[in-house]
Amino acid sequence: MLNSTALFAATVVVLVGALIFWSNPKRFVNRVVLSCSVHIFAWLLLLHLTQTAHPVLSFNALWLRLTCAVSALIPLHFWIVQESIAASPAVPDLKRLCGGWRLALISMVLAGFCFTDYFASYRFTTVRTSRSGYYDYSAGILGLYAFLFYNSFKTTKKLHGSQRLELQVWLGGGCAMAIAVLVLAVVREITNDRSYVQLEPLVILVFYAGTAFAITTSRIFDARQIFLVGLEKCLLIVVVATFGVGIDRLLVLLLPGPLSILVATGFALWLAVTFNDWLNQKLQIFPRSSTARQAAFDVARRESRVEKLEQAFLAILRGWGQADHALVLIGPAGISRGGGSVQVMDGEAIRALHRLRWVTPERLAREKSTPERVVLEHFLKEHRLGVAVVNEGPALDVVVGVGVAMSRRPYTYPQVTQLTELMSIIEGAFERASLSAKAQHAEQLATVGLLGASLAHEIRNPLVSIKTFVQLLPTRHQDAAFRDKFFRLMTDEVARIDRLTEQLLELASPRAYLAQMIELHAVLRTSLELVAPKAADKQVQIITDFSASPDQAYSDPSAIKQVVLNLCLNAIQAAESVEGERWVKISTHRTPAAVTLLVSDSGPGIAAEMQSRLFNAFQSTKSSGFGLGLAICRDILGNLSASIAVDPPVIGQGATFRVTIPCQPLSS
Repeated sequence: MLNSTALFAATVVVLVGALIFWSNPKRFVNRVVLSCSVHIFAWLLLLHLTQTAHPVLSFNALWLRLTCAVSALIPLHFWIVQESIAASPAVPDLKRLCGGWRLALISMVLAGFCFTDYFASYRFTTVRTSRSGYYDYSAGILGLYAFLFYNSFKTTKKLHGSQRLELQVWLGGGCAMAIAVLVLAVVREITNDRSYVQLEPLVILVFYAGTAFAITTSRIFDARQIFLVGLEKCLLIVVVATFGVGIDRLLVLLLPGPLSILVATGFALWLAVTFNDWLNQKLQIFPRSSTARQAAFDVARRESRVEKLEQAFLAILRGWGQADHALVLIGPAGISRGGGSVQVMDGEAIRALHRLRWVTPERLAREKSTPERVVLEHFLKEHRLGVAVVNEGPALDVVVGVGVAMSRRPYTYPQVTQLTELMSIIEGAFERASLSAKAQHAEQLATVGLLGASLAHEIRNPLVSIKTFVQLLPTRHQDAAFRDKFFRLMTDEVARIDRLTEQLLELASPRAYLAQMIELHAVLRTSLELVAPKAADKQVQIITDFSASPDQAYSDPSAIKQVVLNLCLNAIQAAESVEGERWVKISTHRTPAAVTLLVSDSGPGIAAEMQSRLFNAFQSTKSSGFGLGLAICRDILGNLSASIAVDPPVIGQGATFRVTIPCQPLSS
């Protein structure tokens, strides 16, 4: 047989070692892993020659002895890898490497033992010699791995950060590999089936390649997580396979063969999903991931203001990473205001992070040093971050960073994946908040434009009065009564103009609303000053019934003004569309916990089928506009713990909108 599993495994192992070395040739761990790969390659190649050589040929025994001798030195090479991890990033000094002289001596003795007549090679040939020599050799190899396990376990307790995780993964992978090989050897002895020998190289290949990848690539892994994930998958496969076979054998007695297989497969798939969820809950591989994700979803649904979102997401990120600080940067310039101060991320760092997608200090230490990685390393140190991820969304760029955990443990790659999922939720929430803010500002500008024409006439009247008095002033400046009347009228009219323009500017400027105790009736009266000219122009009567007593409410005056103006303008447009009496009524009344504001009109009303979607975006009963006004009113009031609703339609009456404003903060 010219090909064997050993030859295939040897080829893959040396390729993996070369790729690991190429990823960062300057890192000492990568160099040692390459040398270990060459060592295992040599052993697998000799094993291939042993398996393909004819048993009766004399040189077959030489291949056997060489194979076992090279195998005896593998634990020593594993120990060198262990020491290089423990000393990373520095190269282990000669004194540290000489500390393994006992292990080296025993390995060499076992290697030499393979060339003695006492050593038995019955396991690999058809010649049945004494087994005691091979058993002694196997016991020695097992003792070396036991010592390696003990020494690695003791060393692990002295390490912290990525070195500890790397050594745990190397230790766990090596032990799992040794146990699997010994199990296969025992099974081969029990069954006397030589095919199990073919499986040993594959086991070594899988565990070696996986472990080497885990400790030398840019991705950090946790031994506990790897073990739990492996245990979960093994349990899932065993249970589902057993269940599927059992169901199939039971159903084959009742149903035709193909149908029983189909039904059994359906049951097995159902069990796989159910059992997998149960295992995730019991094993709790990532206990904080689900909690943080659910909290992020809740915040995204509840909040629509950027400032509130930043504060809430920062708290979630700190809790997820068990860190004292976190960072959320938004937009192409990477601006953050969540911590109370504006932070701007360097453009070069953003571009470098976009190319890498995620970065940790451990990843930068493992990979080749480049100018962009130097920039990112400086960025992580400057902001004291243990991990940073970026996502380029269709509307916003979001960078999320979390500080170094209090335990000082590095962030593993599964945690980076979790953070990426959280960032997707964060990005979606910020995009929605940004679009909502833009739509709200556009609606404010539209309201200002709608009021502008009517207010121009209102402002022009006092200007005409002032102009008339100024023209008469040169001829009548000696008249004291005229001067007194002139100054009094000019002061009043200028104050009126100033008040109207001030309200327009305040309405047009975007701002963050802040709830406080207000007198609602005073806010309503200033709002109606802006609406009155528009109503007069359309011959619509404004009726007020402010019966709420007291009228104190807990809200933002600018927010209430925006909502009232929107509702009144909608009501005026509805009233002017009908013939006969035209009116808009604004009334208030008090309840134990809130003040209710009602805005009614004499218009045609709202169709019943429209009421359920009236507060959704882009829903309008008018021929002009985008239908964003009521949706924005709902969002504004929702952020202030207030609410808006429309009363059920009444035949012969117009629409009535009901705004409920709390009298005090909900937390009090």
